[in-house]
Amino acid sequence: MLSARVLANGFHLLLFEVLNECLNRGIGAHYNIKASVSSITLQNLSILCVLAMLKIYGYVQSINVRKVLWACEELSLPFEREDWGGGFRSTSEPQFRALNPVGMVPVIDDDGTVVWESNVVVRYLAMSRRRTDLLPSEPGARARIEQWMDWQASDFNNSWRISFQALVRRNPAYQDRAAIDASVELFNRMVGIIDGELGRTGAYIAGATFTVADIAIGLSLHRWLSVPMARPSYINVERYLARLLERPGFVRYGRDGGP
Repeated sequence: MLSARVLANGFHLLLFEVLNECLNRGIGAHYNIKASVSSITLQNLSILCVLAMLKIYGYVQSINVRKVLWACEELSLPFEREDWGGGFRSTSEPQFRALNPVGMVPVIDDDGTVVWESNVVVRYLAMSRRRTDLLPSEPGARARIEQWMDWQASDFNNSWRISFQALVRRNPAYQDRAAIDASVELFNRMVGIIDGELGRTGAYIAGATFTVADIAIGLSLHRWLSVPMARPSYINVERYLARLLERPGFVRYGRDGGP
């Protein structure tokens, strides 16, 4: 029969291995696990897991929140989420403004590190979990990824604002026919730029492999398909979206996640 000392040593060894795996995934990175493992109990471990759980603030229908959720899927990150914005709790509340002074979703709290702006959050999660396959550390390779993410958040995002509000959201403030037509034309033209780049890379937006840039671009292209408007046929975009459907994160938060 095993002695109590052997059982205790085996228990702590198992906890040490579990917690090291948490560190490898970037969970609980602020804790001194090696120094405190001898005093860990099952109760303490459960408390640590709760404290270290990534928290996401934002409603799931938001395309920007879905970027973060897709990133979590790629990283196999557990998280808890609270509905803010989009008709749920107001992002003007002091509790939310203390996290993000500009009052926009998503916001994350990663074991005490608070980050907002969706593309920044996605990059932070990949970098903090050391996923250099999704966001390389080499400056040139990283810049090629970040430039597409920044373009998505600026020029590309602005191209669809009027057409999406008018034709999908049915927002009465966006019903000027000339402005809608101009937005549709610009939206299609921006997708044409992506189609050309995908033809050059032959696979993903920043090269031969999937990166965090494809989260931002992929969800934006899904939105393009969701707007009831005339669209050109872009063969490279069609092949790209079919490729993204091989990823569970895009299926869940893109295809099945709403416009």
